[in-house]
Amino acid sequence: MSQIIDKRHNNRHKSAVNRRRFLDRFKKQIRKSVADAVVNRSITDFEHGEKITIPAKDTTEPIFKHGVGKTNTIVLPGNKDFSRGDKIPRPQENNGDATTTQASDANETSEDNFDFEISREEFLDIFFDDLELPNLLKKQLGLSKIVRSVRAGFTSDGVPTNLNIVRTMRNALARRIAMRAPKKRELKQAEQELEALRHSHAKNPSLIKQQQEKITKISGNIKRIPFVDPFDLKYNRRVSQPIAASKAVVFCIMDVSGSMDEAKKDLAKRFFILLYIFLTKTYETIEIVFIRHHTAAKEVSEQDFFYSRETGGTVVSSALDLMADIIHDRYPTNEWNIYGAQASDGDNWNNDSPHCKEILMSKIMPYVQYFAYVEIMPRHHQSLWEEYNQVKAVFPNFAMQHITHMKEIYPIFRELFKRQQVS
Repeated sequence: MSQIIDKRHNNRHKSAVNRRRFLDRFKKQIRKSVADAVVNRSITDFEHGEKITIPAKDTTEPIFKHGVGKTNTIVLPGNKDFSRGDKIPRPQENNGDATTTQASDANETSEDNFDFEISREEFLDIFFDDLELPNLLKKQLGLSKIVRSVRAGFTSDGVPTNLNIVRTMRNALARRIAMRAPKKRELKQAEQELEALRHSHAKNPSLIKQQQEKITKISGNIKRIPFVDPFDLKYNRRVSQPIAASKAVVFCIMDVSGSMDEAKKDLAKRFFILLYIFLTKTYETIEIVFIRHHTAAKEVSEQDFFYSRETGGTVVSSALDLMADIIHDRYPTNEWNIYGAQASDGDNWNNDSPHCKEILMSKIMPYVQYFAYVEIMPRHHQSLWEEYNQVKAVFPNFAMQHITHMKEIYPIFRELFKRQQVS
């Protein structure tokens, strides 16, 4: 049976396939290290990898040995305490002082923990491994506008960069074997005839010379067979193929009112940056709509969403109304998977909070797959949280979480977008 070994190298000239196998083997330990690392990470640190430490005891490999077979009785020298059939007690744990600094004179060996670096891509792959957009349905599964270049066999014409060396050399070798085989048979026959002329009783020098010239001509013809002929050249053929994917859009709604001080805005931005990294890395054909609001809501670009300093009063319903209008105008609910993520401090004009509940229950929740609300409020909850609790009681696809500190962003984010168990 044929075996194919992938010996391609990554940027650091290490075997990519062996590294992938290593990461898969210690995935549990690496995932734990990544989870511990993200607690103290800032958003900008996601541009870098992470140093992973694996305990030495977890890197040991099982070893199989050939035994003697059957049932054997072994008598060890120096045994004065045990008889046949006795059970050896488990060694007691050391309950003494573990802080002693006295050096040991015993001939003992030990292994340090295994440390290594993972890249940014590997870090994000592990961090987002068990996350997904909830209730993603295959609506209008078909050809999207995005195309991907895919392999489509071979062609005889192309540019040098697309030359398939393996297929070219295989064709060249097959052609040389096919063209040389009859000439080699002819050469072997001519050599046999020459040998017969030399050993004949009536030697004829002219015939021997003609036969030698014939052999020289055949050998020259064999040597003139080109090593690689233009006919042998094969190039990788690529075609543009539309990607079949379900349509999905995510609405990011952020409160930038005056009650959202810099600390709260920083937490909201961190949450949405994490969401943005997750969406752009996991889904290739997803659309993201950014909405900022104070007393008035406005659809903005990614740059303005994260870095604009505009502020004002608070009317949350303006953002929800804008989201409902955009859904109605641009994203038919029978074709799109629609998601919403909102971050606010919960401080809202009192008469507006019941209106927010009405908009969600009538214009948004019946048409979205999932809506996540994150409230950034170190004090007690206000009217908006109470109204949203009523929405949550009616719609199971509505989720709420409370953030008070930066360290809570990552656990809450994972809780909101954890992969659902398939029943």
